Amino acid sequence: MATIRPFSRADRDQLTALVNAHIAAVVPGASVSVNALLTQREREPAELIVDPWVVERRTVVAIERDVVVAGAHVQLFADDDRVGESYRGMRAVRWLVARPDAVTAAAELLESLDVNAADGALPAPFVYGVPHTWPHIRALYTDAGFVPSRTEVVLVARIDDLPDAPFTAERSVGPWTWTRLAAGDAYIDLETDFTAGGTLSRFAGWADIGNLVAPDDATRSWLLAQAKDWLRLGGVQRLVAYADPGGETFYVANGFGELVRTERGWVRAPAEPQTSRAG
Repeated sequence: MATIRPFSRADRDQLTALVNAHIAAVVPGASVSVNALLTQREREPAELIVDPWVVERRTVVAIERDVVVAGAHVQLFADDDRVGESYRGMRAVRWLVARPDAVTAAAELLESLDVNAADGALPAPFVYGVPHTWPHIRALYTDAGFVPSRTEVVLVARIDDLPDAPFTAERSVGPWTWTRLAAGDAYIDLETDFTAGGTLSRFAGWADIGNLVAPDDATRSWLLAQAKDWLRLGGVQRLVAYADPGGETFYVANGFGELVRTERGWVRAPAEPQTSRAG
């Protein structure tokens, strides 16, 4: 039987290695540092809206023979009017990682957490929900009574595989931390630095699409070509896009391939009340 206890600093290297094993199953060659993991345990400054709603954070590990075989980071959200209605009072697993050969210990850890929502949002870009490359985590959630609310397709293209067109778009500062390339009412918003100011160095050369708004596929393809020209100047090598299942056809036709499918919005159905029968 595993020992379930709060995370201690002595666990940091083993837990980071376990986290990186899960990241690498989603994004090739990617990893995060111990400091990046420890920072996420304290705050997530990139989550501008949701992070201020968190009133308690804790990280728990499962130990077998002095080895960290599973770990989870939990967030408790405030229960008041400043919090979005769907988050009020939520007790959520921000992420759960486990060795595939330690699912019993991981199940014990999950059951100890007293949570009603779950995710897999590790401190790395493009890693969220429960990717299909983590079947052991999906099984842990489903066995514990969690169900996802939706599926997303994450796609990636090498910059050189995108369409070509002379660069004529208007460039401006977009919302959040994005750069906007536009022509009239059509535009594409790009996030071009996933290194978090250099702290996530393995994500140099990656960018993603925040918004792609155009009246038709021809204009959308033209915007991708504008993005190609601009991103290549900055040394970006890969562009990531997101789509609902069935909506990825446009991206595949324009040089993208599927990186991963991920299930999001896991919630735990309340236990049905037990009823007694007389007789």
